[in-house]
Amino acid sequence: MSTVQIPRTAERWWPSRYGAEDEIGSLNEVTPAATQRGAALVRAGRVFDLSHPLDEHIPAFPGRSFRQYLTTPAHQINRRRADAGPGGGWGRNDVNWIVEQVASTSQLGTHMDGLNHLQIGDRMYNGHRLDDVVEEYGTNRLGVDILPQVVTRGFMLDIAAVRGVSRLDLGDVITPGDAEAALTRTGVDVEPGDAVLFHTGWGRYWAIDNDAYLAGEPGPGMALVDWLVERRVAMTGCDTWSYGPVPAEDPAEPFVVPQTLNAKHGVVVLENLRLVELAEAGVRVFMFVVAHPKLRGATGAWVAPLAVI
Repeated sequence: MSTVQIPRTAERWWPSRYGAEDEIGSLNEVTPAATQRGAALVRAGRVFDLSHPLDEHIPAFPGRSFRQYLTTPAHQINRRRADAGPGGGWGRNDVNWIVEQVASTSQLGTHMDGLNHLQIGDRMYNGHRLDDVVEEYGTNRLGVDILPQVVTRGFMLDIAAVRGVSRLDLGDVITPGDAEAALTRTGVDVEPGDAVLFHTGWGRYWAIDNDAYLAGEPGPGMALVDWLVERRVAMTGCDTWSYGPVPAEDPAEPFVVPQTLNAKHGVVVLENLRLVELAEAGVRVFMFVVAHPKLRGATGAWVAPLAVI
């Protein structure tokens, strides 16, 4: 008897384990206890910044760009004020200012994905249809502004070190076995509400060889998706421009790893993390802090995650 495989887009994965109206997915797992567990790790007061600087030269997925330019009209306007100061500013204290304009998508640089970012067919997390949530400014459900700020315990699983290399190869698949081997080195088990980050070494290409960085990437495979979901992690991230191997394990299923985490399970993903310094310092477990701008209906937000020990 032959079997008929149900297309992935036809499978029903909603409502989520957190309820039909839930919009924050795995961040429900960041309970006060999870935050206390992370805060208890701070002993030395050392802070690691896990983000890359943003400018127009960073590697970006095709169709995404960043432009920042300075605007300085105040210098011209203030000197014409009736109460201009002697140095061409406003008032006796000659105050002037400059500001900048930024034109960019949130989906580049070190950023977190909203649960509206990826879909399976026309449905996103908790089964919401694209046609029902799209607005001119973004989406009326699941925007990154809905996601809470995060303070929890973080793990940096150094897969490059487990494999005995400085950098994994393009398309390399990280397995549960790799994760368990790296976790053994920490001496601690992952619990619900923790954040799990993967160091592949791919970030060494950042701003050194952007073409190589964007040509593909290593990353967690589909078996590791189940491993993370079973452990009810709050967030996960990698030192790569997406999350998951590129080329994919199955060439017919591009970007299926982040798609499954985002749309099916509501697991929040971080991309383009800067993990080299953390890896070189041998830091594996830490208090993890992710605060983000609350951009209404946006599919992501630039972040500067912190590992504090």
